[in-house]
Amino acid sequence: MRKFIYLCSHLCVQVPLLPIAVLTVIPLAVCPSWRPWGAADIPVLGNPGVGQWIVIIVVAYTIIDTVRGMIDDLRHGRVGVDLLAVVAIAATVAVQEYWASWAVVLMISSGEAIEEYAQSKAESSLTALMTAAPQTAHVVRRPGVGVVGVNTGDGSSDDRGDGFRKVAALPSSAASGSSDAATSRYDTVAVESVTPGDVLIVLPGETVPVDGELLSGSATLDLSNINGEPVPRGVFAGARVMSGAVNGSTTLTMRATEAASDSQYQRILALVAAAQDSRPAVVKTADVLAVPFTVLALAIAAVAWLVSGVPTRFAQVLVLATPCPLLIAAPVAYVAGTGRLAKSGILIKTQDVLENLGRVTHVFFDKTGTLTVKQPQVTRVEMLPGAGTHLNEDHVLMMAGVVETYSVHILAKGIAKAGTEALSRLHRRFEEGQRLCPQPDADWSGHGRDYPVVKHIDEDAGKGISGEVNGHKVRVGRLSFAASSEDGFLPVERIVPGWATTDGDRRSGKQGEGRLADEIRTRFGMLAPDEMASYVSVDGHLIARIVLRDVPRANAKSALASLRGLGVAKLSMLTGDKRSSAAIIASEVGIDDVHAELFPEDKVTAVTTATVTPSRGVTMMVGDGVNDAPVLAAADIGMAMTDGTSTAASESAQVVILNDDIAAVPRAIAIARRTKRVMLQAVLAGLALALIGMVAAAFNLIPVVVGAFLQEAIDVVSILWALTALLDRD
Repeated sequence: MRKFIYLCSHLCVQVPLLPIAVLTVIPLAVCPSWRPWGAADIPVLGNPGVGQWIVIIVVAYTIIDTVRGMIDDLRHGRVGVDLLAVVAIAATVAVQEYWASWAVVLMISSGEAIEEYAQSKAESSLTALMTAAPQTAHVVRRPGVGVVGVNTGDGSSDDRGDGFRKVAALPSSAASGSSDAATSRYDTVAVESVTPGDVLIVLPGETVPVDGELLSGSATLDLSNINGEPVPRGVFAGARVMSGAVNGSTTLTMRATEAASDSQYQRILALVAAAQDSRPAVVKTADVLAVPFTVLALAIAAVAWLVSGVPTRFAQVLVLATPCPLLIAAPVAYVAGTGRLAKSGILIKTQDVLENLGRVTHVFFDKTGTLTVKQPQVTRVEMLPGAGTHLNEDHVLMMAGVVETYSVHILAKGIAKAGTEALSRLHRRFEEGQRLCPQPDADWSGHGRDYPVVKHIDEDAGKGISGEVNGHKVRVGRLSFAASSEDGFLPVERIVPGWATTDGDRRSGKQGEGRLADEIRTRFGMLAPDEMASYVSVDGHLIARIVLRDVPRANAKSALASLRGLGVAKLSMLTGDKRSSAAIIASEVGIDDVHAELFPEDKVTAVTTATVTPSRGVTMMVGDGVNDAPVLAAADIGMAMTDGTSTAASESAQVVILNDDIAAVPRAIAIARRTKRVMLQAVLAGLALALIGMVAAAFNLIPVVVGAFLQEAIDVVSILWALTALLDRD
């Protein structure tokens, strides 16, 4: 009930004519013909009573306000087509049908209210993004914290000249070690006042105000506002913290790296604002089509008057003439579609993109990071035959993963992820009672430890990384690096007993190492064209290799199948990777057209060629990387897949997927097609009903008062039908 009362009061504030029109019915019903001034005929109007004069005054105000709105529309380049309403309401007064006049005024005011409600309902998902924008920030004001060399305001600087700031004396409470004093020394300022370098406090449950770097040891952030990620993400010191993320249950400290206007959430809001302000071509066309509809309605009304000879017939027709299905239903449907996309984690930069999305016939995909996961993933662990180790694959993954956690190599994240999963499996086996370890000391496998003890990490760029895990020396990387001892030489006889059979082989230097590497690879077996490997040694013994490859996204194949089900005629892959690797991924996800070994300019050429082909339909490029930015701009529609962070790809794309989910590609097309379908249904149904009503009124089948309310019903049906674009029926 409260919600209903709030809605009514809000609509009355937005459309003040509505409560006036409603209250006008009282004097019109109670004293329509009361004339305390006696007889006083006025041309056209006659001698209206008090109640009728009140209606006339309200009608005059409505006409003036409507004409003013039409002029304003023309000034902004839009066609003002409220002429029908003005003529209809004036005609009802001229023929002294005051109840019809009141009904038309009520129709106009309630129509505005319905439009306001429909727009707010359609924009609900977009409005939710806007209202969640952070407005304030807590800037830390502790001694020594802040930007060096800040002007104090009196012409002097607090920079001492040695790179350090002057530090004011602490209050007695802080000097005594009060924790409250330590945590309360911040000022709450407008988010626009935050500058890069400021240290901020974000309290539990608050929204991160600007992009920055986490200074706290760890934090839990809800990123659902940014990328739709359903599960809060744990981050650690040094991690990037994005504006719009909601802090968890503990206070975090961060350093601002961007001003508010340049932060991630504000970029998202800029995209939303641009989409709201834009008008798709089909809506502009609907505005133009409203003009011939107006001419047709006036023609039917004039013919009805001339044929019947009854002036009232003119008003009867016009009160049923409503261009609202064109003027309101069309834009409401498109705004609703834009809102549905936003709710699904898909942002568009203009509403024209929504229209074009529904006409896509050819989709190009980047391979790495778009069709596949962003880093190579571990597919298997191969133990070296004859190595004589007691370790199994999980032990190898756990030790290698722990060491690779500290590496920046492209394969490191995949191995570290697999290592974490292996550690969990070892823990489960330990909890289930398995205590059999390869050595009397359980440190070998890591059983019983929450996390292994890691020491002496050392990375040799381009070769590998080494470290000590639970007291055992682990080397991970290239074969030559993993197989060598700490002095860099290969202990041949110890690794491959019996291989070096002659002194010449032992002294052959690089040639010997090459033959050794070939021998070891032969013992492991050959790698597939799209596979790569990291080799692992423990305590100087080469024991295994970890095989990785580009792995298709789990839902890539089903997403592409959905595109085909939507009637997308052609799917292509564009990649700079080797042809053999690209062919394997293409066959796994179901793409036949593969363009491999391409530079960025080659990708642009491929898309441009398809774009200029006659009868081509609409082309769309889907990518995620910086090198995809040129080709995204070249396609009719560029779609960037991101996890909510800002990249060159999302800057040059017209559509941005915030949740890094390839299933959003067919979903976006499905939403766009349904939006246009609903819009056409609402417009055509509304216009058809209005046309039928006008013809019936021309034959005097619908009284003027009934016609006014019937016209309102047609508007409501058309607008509500347009709002069904919000429903998830794809």
